Amino acid sequence: MGEGTAAARAQVLAARQSLDEELVRLEASARAAADVPAKVRRNPVKAAGLAAGAGFIVVGGPQRLFRRARRAVVGPEEPLPASMLPEEIEKSLKRMGKDGDKVRGLIEREFATYLRKSEKERKDRDLTGILTAMALAVGRPVLMRAAKQFGEQMLNPESTAFREQMDKVRARRTAAGIEGPPGGPDSGAGL
Repeated sequence: MGEGTAAARAQVLAARQSLDEELVRLEASARAAADVPAKVRRNPVKAAGLAAGAGFIVVGGPQRLFRRARRAVVGPEEPLPASMLPEEIEKSLKRMGKDGDKVRGLIEREFATYLRKSEKERKDRDLTGILTAMALAVGRPVLMRAAKQFGEQMLNPESTAFREQMDKVRARRTAAGIEGPPGGPDSGAGL
């Protein structure tokens, strides 16, 4: 019974030591990842580029570029037509006559004629929609990958920064008297 207890105690103490080391590594990793001023000092050009890229996205740069590219490919957008006010529509309908069925038939025939005449123009607009959808289908994965890489790069501690933070955490723990598991390696505290 005594040997089994001693072996179990040794395993618990080893697990505590391993946990303690993992906590130190976690703290150092978090501190290194969050130490933005140190990252800026080490790579000022990269930091300026990241700030410029973030500013570009915040002010809506990608949307503006997309609109300009679309205008360059498709041409300028047509100006909005002058709209008819409801009063003007009412007057136009009254000029067509008083017979509702006759007016309705006239409007339906005129609308069908309009649709036949404008069919080519509508199909051209549909081509614009297809091109836009294709650009989004290609651009979205590229932007998502770039955003993922940006996030990983921001949260990934560099090896030198990580080692520096590990040393600082260990020095702080040593100065505070926290060396290894609570109660020391030979104490039975916490079992």
